[in-house]
Amino acid sequence: MGDFGVYAVFGENGPPQKLLGAEGSCRVSVAVPPTVRQVVLFSSGPWGQMICVNAELNDADRIPITIGKLTPYNKCLSWEQWEEETWMDSVTLKVSLEGGNLSEADRSEPELILAVKEYTPKDMGPPLAARELKGKRKRGRMAEEDDKKEATKAGGEEEEENVCPNGAREKNTPKRKVKGQPRSSQKLFNSGAETTKMKGAANVPEETQGIVGRTPPQSAARTKSRQAKTPTHTAPLLSPSGRWGQTLCPIDAQTAILIGGQGARMQFCKDPMWKLCTEDLSWVAAETLAEGPTPEGRIGHTSIYDPESRRIFVFGGSKNKKWFNDVHILDTQSWRWSMVEAQGKVPPLAYHSCSLFRGELFVLGGVFPRPNPEPDGCSDSLYIFDPNLSIWYQPIVTGDGPSPRSGHSACVMQERKIYVFGGWDTPVCYNDMYMLDLGLMEFSAVKTFGKAPSPRSWHGSVVLSDTKFLIHGGYNGNNALSDAFVFDIDTSTWTEVALPQLSVPRAGHSVIAMATAGRRRRLSEEEDDEDVDMSGGVSGRPGTLLVFGGGDNEGNFYSDLTTVAVDDVLAAV
Repeated sequence: MGDFGVYAVFGENGPPQKLLGAEGSCRVSVAVPPTVRQVVLFSSGPWGQMICVNAELNDADRIPITIGKLTPYNKCLSWEQWEEETWMDSVTLKVSLEGGNLSEADRSEPELILAVKEYTPKDMGPPLAARELKGKRKRGRMAEEDDKKEATKAGGEEEEENVCPNGAREKNTPKRKVKGQPRSSQKLFNSGAETTKMKGAANVPEETQGIVGRTPPQSAARTKSRQAKTPTHTAPLLSPSGRWGQTLCPIDAQTAILIGGQGARMQFCKDPMWKLCTEDLSWVAAETLAEGPTPEGRIGHTSIYDPESRRIFVFGGSKNKKWFNDVHILDTQSWRWSMVEAQGKVPPLAYHSCSLFRGELFVLGGVFPRPNPEPDGCSDSLYIFDPNLSIWYQPIVTGDGPSPRSGHSACVMQERKIYVFGGWDTPVCYNDMYMLDLGLMEFSAVKTFGKAPSPRSWHGSVVLSDTKFLIHGGYNGNNALSDAFVFDIDTSTWTEVALPQLSVPRAGHSVIAMATAGRRRRLSEEEDDEDVDMSGGVSGRPGTLLVFGGGDNEGNFYSDLTTVAVDDVLAAV
């Protein structure tokens, strides 16, 4: 425990300076010298009972330029002046430690003021201008990437990060991108025409230069966006960076919580948690608002809100070659994370579905890891998590259930039925429908009528009313899709709907139903005595659909927030 420390490096050649330890002061303030153009903050040693380290880079008026957070899963932050337009002289770094063996006396002590131990080599000239540094840094990074690529060619295949479960590995080392190369090579998902097996979402050439954080449509020539930057490298973001594979979880009629995701170059988002306010459709970076051990960055997980306990349950997902079967809980009243030590067995799963019924989590399907040389496999099992007992169990289910699959959707209808649609299991994509009767615990295949959606996975789904739900977009093994369909459970009929707001191809995106400010005002004028429910309306009446993020399989990862009235969707049926 005594070996734990928080260190900072000021400038490119500065020595590491210890700021905090497991014992002593828990708050430190350091004035950054004007000659310093880069600050790196990192931890070293076992974290033990330490929860997190909060960091702020403030200007002369003590206004945060940017904020960050060290955790046991994210142990390093960096800031660079050439990426901070508001970085001026008189910058101050403030660091505070949460958790550990700090006593109340330690916490009540005044903030410790430290001085930077500057180091200037004898042969080093005056500091370069920010523009010169930027160019030097960019050239150095390009040289390192070229060296890395050449080494990969000489040494064989480079280890891929986060190869999507059940997807075949790319056999050939990605070739260096040639200037003028068409955008068709910038794939979020590999084309099914290249192999008999459907490729995974993460089999992307290392050189992919997709537009990040893009709000469609924009010019394809724009290859860098400020929204693509993360809180650890830029001034505070106004909205999340572009991503796919995240979750967007409504917690009340005005608020939704965004968790996780992956963006350009298959990098996991360093701004993993945001709060969305539907009053004005504004975003607030929320990672530093919540205390406790935050979940490690991931994709393919599920997040679901229990209105009775007012808690969000985050389960499963994957990160690179790591798979998760952990359960993290965010208490939205205390804004504190906790991790469940559950009894019973549930395999590590990603791209599964999770539904809430009578306070329990129903987890169906998903991808799980298999020992080499077997490929990762899909599940057709149903697992239930009881939060009150912190236990996993498998119920006895009868009937004709869905085949093993992942990337499917599950909609709870009328609080007694779960409708499961689509998904994939190499090399097949599905567009079949199954219904689980939660009273009888019996599966049955649903015979549908009308024009059904084509086979797909990683699509968006949302309940529109007591009898209807929407399917939008997804991935069919070759392309991201932009079509939308409404299913009526009373007539078992599919109807395709055409709306301009839903015309952008997306996969791995989020679709939720909420009440926006305008909608709530109209309804409150009509019925002041009724409550706004979680579906976004009053007394089951529809509200507004919100569509966020996703990718288009052309190297673009979206950060836009699209709205469409549920009334408009139902009117198009």
